[in-house]
Amino acid sequence: MKNSKVKTVGILTSGGDAPGLNSAIRGLCEAGMNCYNMKFVGILNGYKGFEAGQCISIEKETLPQLLTLGGTFLGSTREKPFKNKEKDSKTGLSAVDSIKKYYKKWKLDALVVLGGNGSNTTAGLLSQEGLNVIGLPKTIDNDIVHTNYSFGFQTAVNIASEAISMIHTTASSHSRVMVVEVMGHKAGWIGLHSGIASGADVILLPEIPYDKKLVAKKILENHKAGKKYSIVVVSEGAMNKEEAQLDKKAFKKERASMPCSMGVRVAKEIEELTGLETRCTVLGHLQRAGEPLPYDRVMATLFGATCADYLARGDFGKILVWQNDQIVGIPLLDVASQVKNVGSDEPLVKAAKSVGICFGD
Repeated sequence: MKNSKVKTVGILTSGGDAPGLNSAIRGLCEAGMNCYNMKFVGILNGYKGFEAGQCISIEKETLPQLLTLGGTFLGSTREKPFKNKEKDSKTGLSAVDSIKKYYKKWKLDALVVLGGNGSNTTAGLLSQEGLNVIGLPKTIDNDIVHTNYSFGFQTAVNIASEAISMIHTTASSHSRVMVVEVMGHKAGWIGLHSGIASGADVILLPEIPYDKKLVAKKILENHKAGKKYSIVVVSEGAMNKEEAQLDKKAFKKERASMPCSMGVRVAKEIEELTGLETRCTVLGHLQRAGEPLPYDRVMATLFGATCADYLARGDFGKILVWQNDQIVGIPLLDVASQVKNVGSDEPLVKAAKSVGICFGD
């Protein structure tokens, strides 16, 4: 067992849950306990629980069951403490001051944050406030910059791909157009991967504004060629070419007034333009659910164990990312307030188009 100045570590999960969170926590705690004799404090319900002083001690005997357990046993919220400037009426402390108070009260030597863009942005700001922080990349959307992998993504793609593949049978039976809406508010990685994997005819992404007439044209071409059904995969944040011309304020107002989800809207557009019966299925939170795939378990374990090494070295203020088939640490603020989008030169988009998939552009 190696010596480490870091003795007690707080762990929190923040933002949307994802398969692999518990696997990463297990990897971190097992490695920290076995190699460095570290103790771990589980902070409940994300930053909101941190502000309220909610925590548990993580014991070694509870760790084995975490490997295959979906979600996060610590709970999660989307609290953003740096945006909450109001002081608590009882304590007189701001949200950030409360976090600093409990960090000191629990005698934490470091904090590990498992989260996406927003959560790790907050982690970077806490690092600037003097806390020893390390971030781990969690999001099913795979939209954290500077990392080729975030745990939860592969499982989400698998769930979406299986669901879309099953929809082929009912679409074929009824000669319908079936629209499947997947998650992806700002980035279309789930839609791109699951659409290709499940043999979609059309994929609509936030990054590639679509023309509904081109989508209808593709479907009618399928129909005339003898294929009596079509599969359309739509990211929840997809937009048409007209919406892409709006400024941010106007776009938000337009979306707020939209009476249905994007998948339902696209289904209506297709039916109106083609005259073909069209139905929509919204997968929603199914994509976050269930056990993580073995791939996510393995990668999350690797991230967790590597994080223990970074803690032992006192290498703080970093988020661990996957680059060139290895884990490296980069400054937390390098990922702050950024989104990794599907680029216009993305090889997968080019490959999809070359096999006949339409993106509506």
